[in-house]
Amino acid sequence: MELEHHAFEVEQQVDNVFPRAEARQVVRHNGVKVNGKRVNIPSYLVRPGDVVELTDGARASLRTKAALEANEGRGFSPWVEVDVKAGKGTFKAYPTREELPPTINEGLVVELYSR
Repeated sequence: MELEHHAFEVEQQVDNVFPRAEARQVVRHNGVKVNGKRVNIPSYLVRPGDVVELTDGARASLRTKAALEANEGRGFSPWVEVDVKAGKGTFKAYPTREELPPTINEGLVVELYSR
C-alpha cells in the first residue's frame, strides 16, 4: 500500500505529465499552467481532471516541440490524455499498480519518500 501511494505521487507530479526531458526547466520558468494558473514548482501534484498546458512561449520553443513530438511517437501513459498540437494534457485518473512502468524500482521509491 505504501509503495502504491508513493508511486502514484511520483506520477502525479506536474513534470511527469509532460515529457520529463524539458519539463522541469519549462515549469521552473513559468511555462506551464494547471487549470489556467501558472505553476513554477515541478513537484506540484496534479489531481484527476486537472488540465496541464504549456504557455504560448513554451509551446513556441523548438526544444519543447521536439520533446512533445518524440514522446507522441512513443505514446503517453494511459492515465493522461495529451493533445500535442495544443500543448495540453489532462490527468484523467490515478494510475493503477498494473499501469505503472515495470522499470520502477519499488524499493527506491519507498526509500525516497520515507525520509
